[in-house]
Amino acid sequence: MYDFHNFGLSPIQELALNILILSVIIMSILRGEKRIEDSSPHAILALLALFAISGRILLDPIPNVQPVTVIILLVGIFYGIPWALALSGIIALSTNLVFLGHGPWTLFQVAGWGLVGIIGATLSNRLVLDGRLSVSRLMGVSVVSAFVFDWIVSLSILLNHEPSMLLPYLANGIVFDLYHAVGNLIFVAWIATPLSEIMQRHRLKASYRAVSEVAIN
Repeated sequence: MYDFHNFGLSPIQELALNILILSVIIMSILRGEKRIEDSSPHAILALLALFAISGRILLDPIPNVQPVTVIILLVGIFYGIPWALALSGIIALSTNLVFLGHGPWTLFQVAGWGLVGIIGATLSNRLVLDGRLSVSRLMGVSVVSAFVFDWIVSLSILLNHEPSMLLPYLANGIVFDLYHAVGNLIFVAWIATPLSEIMQRHRLKASYRAVSEVAIN
């Protein structure tokens, strides 16, 4: 009976399967959120962390494309800087330690995503207008955030290379920065609106530099 499971998938088939699994996860979050009490924002943060971790692992075959940057942006916008920083550390450590490889670069990834969260929190009142998330503005910020994150992570090469190597390294990685930016645009278009509505319904009572007005549903 075990021979029935003894077959391999092509890279394209495996990627399609991973995207399907990721879609099931986000659909489950959207449906399961309705059963969570309004006073349980921490449950929403846990679900967002689970989605970001799953997305980073499942989409690893696509260079530099994952939902983490957009998730951290949204957390910064609606829950503030402390939670954005906390999720940055949780996501980077859990995925690197278990699946993707841990090293000094993990600290730079935490710093990069942490700065993305700070950007989201700082611009929250410009990204949420009249209680609604501005998807077009978030797209612009997500593109900038892709480069901000990648360039901060690239600073890790200074730990064992001369500073003169940094600019050539950044130039060689510009294609991967563009992959990240395009991936962010796709995730904003796909998940930003439904997740923002969930986060508004389960918003923390006190957040540092998070959006100050919540839409009344």
